[in-house]
Amino acid sequence: MLSTTLAAAVAAHAGPWAAGFGWVFFLIPLFWILVFVLLFGVLGRRWRRAAWAQDGGYGPPWARGASAEQTLAERFAKGDIDEQEYRARLEVLRANRPAG
Repeated sequence: MLSTTLAAAVAAHAGPWAAGFGWVFFLIPLFWILVFVLLFGVLGRRWRRAAWAQDGGYGPPWARGASAEQTLAERFAKGDIDEQEYRARLEVLRANRPAG
């Protein structure tokens, strides 16, 4: 009876992880964190590209080459600025246009 209890205690204490592999369990959450970060990174990038492509370009709006005059015209059309401000800003844009 004592030997059985002693054998069970030794087997429970000296199981497969008793050799010092307890640190391996810290790798499991790190693995899943890495999987989620990669998943959100890839899916997020695809989502942003799809949104940009839907807007008519293959990149962010600032890299698409939309001219300042087009942006100003869009703001005027939306009613963000009035006609007087539109004409004043358009004049400044055309006066400061680089030669080319």
